[in-house]
Amino acid sequence: MPYYNNSVIEKYPQIVEYFRSGINDENKSIGHCLLLWGGDITSQCEIALEIARMLNCKCGGELDCDCQNCRWIREQTHPSVKIYTRLDFKEASSSSDDEDSSSGKKNISIEQARAIINELAISSDYHRVYIFCDRDEEGNLLPINKINFPEATSNALLKTFEEPPQNTTFIFLTKDKTDVISTVVSRAQSFFVPSFCKGDDGYDIVTDLISNYWTFNKNEVLSFEEKLLDLISDNDALVVFSQIQNYMTETIKENFNNKVLFNKLMQDLKYVEDAKRQILLTPAMNTQTVCENLSFKLFLS
Repeated sequence: MPYYNNSVIEKYPQIVEYFRSGINDENKSIGHCLLLWGGDITSQCEIALEIARMLNCKCGGELDCDCQNCRWIREQTHPSVKIYTRLDFKEASSSSDDEDSSSGKKNISIEQARAIINELAISSDYHRVYIFCDRDEEGNLLPINKINFPEATSNALLKTFEEPPQNTTFIFLTKDKTDVISTVVSRAQSFFVPSFCKGDDGYDIVTDLISNYWTFNKNEVLSFEEKLLDLISDNDALVVFSQIQNYMTETIKENFNNKVLFNKLMQDLKYVEDAKRQILLTPAMNTQTVCENLSFKLFLS
């Protein structure tokens, strides 16, 4: 597991401040189910731990607080802040369908889900935070998906996600919202976490289409849609949409202090994510309709 440190506050000041404000708000505008998505799972985990720290801090979440709860969370030893992966909960029966005797557990199991439910039946003096992700045998963090966090496990916890005990928060870490079943996504507040890591973040296919698109005139929307359809006729639609997201992500990193552009790009990322979901989950929907809807949202919202 990565050692938690305060670098996440320096990398993601707006995200951390958003959660700080929501947690300290009298109306508690932060939900009990949160989904963090993007390419950097380690940073997502650090954000999740920072959220857990602020929820349990005895001094209002102050950055330099050294109360026992804050120390425990920074050391990842807090009794009520837990990271759940498929490699945890070793007591699960080796005869279970979730087990693979040759390579270890394949997924977060129903047994783990039941253990969480049983644990939540016992009262706690702390704010319990359950962070769901994955990790490999070397301890490297990985995102959850429909293989390592399968539908059966998700369904076993759905009612708990929907109506958890007081002072309980669930946080899911994933690369893409489409990697989590829709019933979980619908119960969670979703937040995109830009990646500062090098990786498959190219956008060469869409550069001519999308470069500085927010400066385009609104009456260019039909031309944009036509060019988008041309690209998709020569390339897989999901690749095109993913590269558009890559471009938006890179632009967000370069314009973190431009609040107006930052907010637009964050909203537009969700529009592109919706388009990808429609292509994946609604095959009957015409690609042209998806592109038309996306183009109008990007230009007119």
